[in-house]
Amino acid sequence: MKKLFFILACGSLFLGACGSNKGKGSDQHTADADTTKGTAKISFEEPVHNFGNVTQGEKVEYAFKFTNTGDRDLLITDASSSCGCTVPDWPKEPVRPGKSAYMKVVFNSAGKEGFTEKEITIRANTNPPVVQGPKIQCTVIKQ
Repeated sequence: MKKLFFILACGSLFLGACGSNKGKGSDQHTADADTTKGTAKISFEEPVHNFGNVTQGEKVEYAFKFTNTGDRDLLITDASSSCGCTVPDWPKEPVRPGKSAYMKVVFNSAGKEGFTEKEITIRANTNPPVVQGPKIQCTVIKQ
């Protein structure tokens, strides 16, 4: 009976010790990996891209490289332009602090003529939550 009690007591202590996360290194590791606190910040490598002359009706695209320069995961929820002729495509997964990704922008020059500039508006978990993104420019030449 004493032997059974001793085995149960040792087993309980062993299981209790294995479930503890109070080690000196574990708190530091958790703090380093926690990207749910802080602020995400988006920074574009090239804020403006000029396509130059574009033939009317032509579709052109460019991928803007951006970096999360904040200390929290960056999650873009929406990106838009004031016109349906400019369509952005952004990563749907979070971008970790210090990491980079690309936002592709497609411009359809159909029905346009002359100098055109379009700016992308971005909704994300940044402060403020709506930020002005990159711009595209071109001169549409009529055929």
